[in-house]
Amino acid sequence: MIERSEDRDQAVQAALPHVPALGWTRAALGAGLRDLGRDPLEQDWLFPRGPVEAIECWLDLADRQMEEAAPPEAMAALKIPRRIRHLLLLRLQQARPHRDAVRRALALQALPWNLGSAMRTAARTADAVWAAAGDTSADFSWYTRRATLAGIYGATLAFWLQDESEEQAETAAFLDRRLEGLARLQRAKPRG
Repeated sequence: MIERSEDRDQAVQAALPHVPALGWTRAALGAGLRDLGRDPLEQDWLFPRGPVEAIECWLDLADRQMEEAAPPEAMAALKIPRRIRHLLLLRLQQARPHRDAVRRALALQALPWNLGSAMRTAARTADAVWAAAGDTSADFSWYTRRATLAGIYGATLAFWLQDESEEQAETAAFLDRRLEGLARLQRAKPRG
């Protein structure tokens, strides 16, 4: 479980405007803290593992913001596949102002020594989406659903980063094709 605090959330949000120019670095974190009127060295205790931990904090915050923006009563009117679609597109829509920060976060997490961080954040996002969609499974399908969704979200995120279509309609179409492919696979599974 990731450590959550208002101080960490504020620090990472303040750093976001600096990330396009400075990357996910100590310099960006320090600049964000200065913007808040705080000592840049606070990053040492806020994010002891450095910028990679700040990325994890930011992505956890994004998961929570996605869940908050999708109230249960609105989700209840949709079937599970539509809930998943809605949540993933909402997550991307919320990240749209920070595409450069997303791109830089993925680049840093792609380094071999940061693989654990990448895996943790992908797993947390997949779990947050399923939880917000109302999944209550407690058997082996809990794992397979999250692993499958992490793959779909990862592919969609990569497509989204290069999508310049209006309102990112091409990303929505790409996601629809991934979800339809998954639905076909589910229908083709032998029932035992």
